[in-house]
Amino acid sequence: MKIKQQTMQRQNSYIILILICFFSQSSFGQDTLRLSRNEFLAIVKNYHPMAFKYRLENRIAAAGIQQAKGNFDPVLDAKTGEKTIDGTQYYQQRNIGLGIPTWYGIEVNGSYSYLDGEKLNNSDTRGGLYQVGVTVPLAKNLLYDKRRALLEQAQIAQRMTEAEQTVLTNELMLEAENSYWEWVKQYELYLLQRETVNINKERLALVIKTFQYGEQAAIDTTEALSQLQNYELEQQDAYLQFVSATQKLSVYLWEEDLKPYPVTEGLIPSERLQNNTDDTQYTDLLAQVDAHTLNGHASVRYYDEKGKILESERRLKLQSLLPKIDFSYNFYNKEGYTHQFFPLFDNNFQYGLKLEIPIFLRQARADYKMAKLKIDQNSLDLAYKSQELATKITGYKNEIYNYWSQIGIATKNMDNYKRLLMAEQSKYANGESSLFLINSRENKLIDAQEKILELRLKFLKSYNKLKWTNANFDSSVALR
Repeated sequence: MKIKQQTMQRQNSYIILILICFFSQSSFGQDTLRLSRNEFLAIVKNYHPMAFKYRLENRIAAAGIQQAKGNFDPVLDAKTGEKTIDGTQYYQQRNIGLGIPTWYGIEVNGSYSYLDGEKLNNSDTRGGLYQVGVTVPLAKNLLYDKRRALLEQAQIAQRMTEAEQTVLTNELMLEAENSYWEWVKQYELYLLQRETVNINKERLALVIKTFQYGEQAAIDTTEALSQLQNYELEQQDAYLQFVSATQKLSVYLWEEDLKPYPVTEGLIPSERLQNNTDDTQYTDLLAQVDAHTLNGHASVRYYDEKGKILESERRLKLQSLLPKIDFSYNFYNKEGYTHQFFPLFDNNFQYGLKLEIPIFLRQARADYKMAKLKIDQNSLDLAYKSQELATKITGYKNEIYNYWSQIGIATKNMDNYKRLLMAEQSKYANGESSLFLINSRENKLIDAQEKILELRLKFLKSYNKLKWTNANFDSSVALR
């Protein structure tokens, strides 16, 4: 009998040694790098290639304005030439001129020319000649023309691009922040499973010790060992999910020189789902959203600015329906002669009147009709976007209220499972329960804890959707 007890003690010692070696788990070292939400979002906003690309789009739009202004730049031209055949100088000329386009379609020009030679045309003026002239559109291009349209459209396009890039940037920030909280959730799940494994290790050690003292049945060690192994599998899976979430997060991590940030295994979040200030500030966010009108949202402003571009195009197409009547007047003065401007049509002048009009105006009428139809299309897009935006905002609000309510219920449920587990452990210590019931209570508690993490993540995702939607509003359009 004594030999049998010594053999059992030796076997129990081996079991304890094997369990210690088998269940030792590696944890994060002391050189871990913690990443907060604000640090992460700052990296995304400043260094992510897409965010940088969106800023470049705004600079391209600003360059478009400068390009359109170039249509109003004065043009300086110069020309010199000479023709001589068989010793006869046909002509020798020098010309310099300046053309100045103005906002209202009127073009002002001036020039100096010198002409001499033995074979000049009868209409040519020998010697130096100064000229000052003006061309005035009397119908088409008087009230509006292509130069004014291009500049106005470029200015509107810049505001349109700014609105579009605001939406795109905030969508990027929304995706990034939700990925961050998904990463936090996976980390917390891993911590939960690791804590559960540690608790079950202690429980197994206690069961083995009580078994050695003859107070527990051998089957209880199997029960405790099976539960521990099950939780260790869950821990390994939770760690794998956390590593996968870390890799997904690395898509948003870039260095200043637009190189991907090397993510190491020691990177962990410094935030927690439960200790987030968004939980208590969601009512303030709801009030801020309610203080805005849909007209101030960047998506709506985009279509509003697009409508202004289409209206500019309609006004330009309308000019094509008008006849082209241009009046030009040039005043001349020969070099070395005294000049007299008035009366304008008495001496030293040239004027012209030019008329152009298509007979059927089919192209002009079609272009104008298409411009009006595009305005109607944009109005429909604007109405749809406004309704879609209003529906989304209402949906986000409902989700926030609903998930917040569910978190409260789930928290109370989790507290109940904690009390049940503690009661079951007390009964087990008094010999009135079993490991099976303890494990069952513990599984229920873990499911409740995981449920709360999932609800908090859903709450934060809905909160972020509304937060970044609110970021798209122009505060200057808010209700007073």
